Amino acid sequence: MGADLSQIDILSRREIEALITVPLIKAFIEEVGREKAIETLRAVIKSLAFESGVQLARRMGGNSIACFADGFKGFGVGDTLEVEQLELSETRFDFNVKRCKYAEMYKELGMADLGVILSCGRDFELVAGFNPRMTLRRTRTIMEGYDHCDFRIAMEGKS
Repeated sequence: MGADLSQIDILSRREIEALITVPLIKAFIEEVGREKAIETLRAVIKSLAFESGVQLARRMGGNSIACFADGFKGFGVGDTLEVEQLELSETRFDFNVKRCKYAEMYKELGMADLGVILSCGRDFELVAGFNPRMTLRRTRTIMEGYDHCDFRIAMEGKS
């Protein structure tokens, strides 16, 4: 009898998750060491993100670039993201994120270092789960201190 989490915006979910998981992660770091704890955290986040991508494709009724672009809008609900779209075609979805309230939230909570893993670290596997033929290239994020995030998503190969 789980609650319908789709009724909670993603930013609020990430904040709730951070407030619960970050103290656990920090304790785990103290117990097993930073390298092992971060390696485990990354593996868990990758798995969760991949499954989120699979679920997003199901909700969107397809896994094309256009479907992904439509589904991506959910991450920016309530002006959570300020996005500059550069290209949207059958094979490309290129955009820059100019403002990110996820990054702002993690910084306000003093968790920017883990926010890179907990939030930004999801993006590559989310895309792979959405469509294994889609690839994401990103060289910078606001969470890491840059002035924008550069998302370049491409559809590779043939169906």
